[in-house]
Formats: sequence, C-alpha cells, structure tokens
Amino acid sequence: MVLVPSLLLNVFLLNKKGRDRLEMPVIGVIDGDTIVLEGKVRLRLRQVDAPELEFCGGEEAKKFLEKMVTGKKVGITEEIIDQQGRAMALLWLEDKMVNEEMIRAGWGRYHHDVSSQEERLKVAWEEAKAQKQGVYSPTCYQQEENLENPNCVIKGNIDKSTKTRIYYLPDCAQYKFTIVEKDLGEAWFCTEKEAQAAGYVKSKNCVGKSVD
Repeated sequence: MVLVPSLLLNVFLLNKKGRDRLEMPVIGVIDGDTIVLEGKVRLRLRQVDAPELEFCGGEEAKKFLEKMVTGKKVGITEEIIDQQGRAMALLWLEDKMVNEEMIRAGWGRYHHDVSSQEERLKVAWEEAKAQKQGVYSPTCYQQEENLENPNCVIKGNIDKSTKTRIYYLPDCAQYKFTIVEKDLGEAWFCTEKEAQAAGYVKSKNCVGKSVD
C-alpha cells in the first residue's frame, strides 16, 4: 500500500517540473484492465471495465492487453484513486492510448469518468458496439439465440443498478428484448431450477407454463 502514494507523489513532482507523463515499465498484467508496474505497483486502466477472467472475453481481454504492454514502458497521465483505494490512470504508448485501444477492440466497456479523453473514449466505445467487437460479438452478447445450447432458452439477466438476478421465460413480456451479456456474468439456463440455483428469481412479468 505504501507504493501507491509514492507513485502518486512521483507523478505530482514530475508534473510540477513541466512534464506531463511518468514513464514506467510494465512487468505484468493481472486482467484486461489492470497492469503491474515496476516495483509491483498495480494500476488500473481508467474508464475501462474489462470482463472478469472467468466470464466471456475475460481471458481474451487479458491476452490483448499483455500483447500490447508487457515489457514496455507506458506513459501515465491523469492518475486518480478510486473509491476502493485503487490507482487508475490513462496509459500511453507514445501517441497510442492503451485505454482507447482496449475499448475500441471491445475488450473493455467504457466506464464513465471525467477526464480529458472522455469524448475520445466514448467514440471508441460506440465503434466497438457498432462493429460488434469483443464482448459485443455474438459470442458474449446474445439476444436471439443461445449459441452454445439452443435448447436452453431461459435468459438470466443482472440488473445493473440493483444487481438483482432475474430470469425470463419465453412467454415473459420482456423476453424478446432481454440481452444475455455473458461478459457481465449473465447466462442462459435450461430449467428454472437451474436458474434459481444460480441465485436468479423469476420475472414478475411472466405468465404461462414453467420450463423444467
């Protein structure tokens, strides 16, 4: 924990001398939005939310980031500490912004934050969605069909504001419009018992027969 304040102090002192970046080598990658700098300092990519390793796209996001930054020096700008005490920043490889590359490739969702690059990152996010890149590809982002097992038709959805897990049967009012975003941990189920065992509750807008 001592290393993070030290890193912040270095950034501050360098900026006071008229420099806008602290250059540090990357010695490892934890996942698609977290790297390890020299001195074993963990640093998250600001405004990027990559999938957890166990979710759809998680391993791919990590490999994409590894290929881009491992063994290289990255420029660090606009560093902040989030509410959980984690250091976050915009990272650069010369004129290439690492955060932007992750979002444009679809391996990191755009996370709202006020930075000088906010609009640039939003554009990359919109491009990724429009081109169905990464987590927005049919592999992770499914609405019409369960590609892995078309016979399992129950949609499991996680409310983004309340984190409530809800499942939808084909006769539910919202079924057609519900998207299974597997990079967020959402899933398809074959039976209601299976969905319930995973912590999901049936939507109140469902009528008709159960799927057992």
